[in-house]
Amino acid sequence: MPSKSAGIIAYRKRGSLEVLLVHPGGPFWRNKDLGAWSIPKGEYADEEDAEIAARREFAEELGLELTVPLTALGQVKQRGGKLVTAFAAELDIDTSSIRSNDFEMEWPPRSGKRQTFPEVDRAEWFALEKAHTRINAGQRPLLDRLAQLAGDE
Repeated sequence: MPSKSAGIIAYRKRGSLEVLLVHPGGPFWRNKDLGAWSIPKGEYADEEDAEIAARREFAEELGLELTVPLTALGQVKQRGGKLVTAFAAELDIDTSSIRSNDFEMEWPPRSGKRQTFPEVDRAEWFALEKAHTRINAGQRPLLDRLAQLAGDE
């Protein structure tokens, strides 16, 4: 059974539609850019509600509790098989104020040393066209759905 994630695309209109994407933290992602960005999301269990999971993951990755209504954008399947259920929320966030949870891993590999890294090392607003080049390819259809929803095709 493929793993499942739920997430939220925050968007704003500043002349044109902009979306908030996050860049994963840790040494594997340090020098990766195109195709490495994602919507704030995380895994959830079968018995958990996707919207509740999406709100929790947004808070964990950005340090912000969302209380605004969410609009369902449906589900996509990423290359590795992970199913991502997404929601949209219109809001504006100061990206300099984000505070992500940390995770710990052995680094360098087989060194016996444990290091702590942020789950998300940065968040940025991108115009829709630029977001298409930065986001994980499996999540691109979510941007198209958002554009239709927001009337910005």
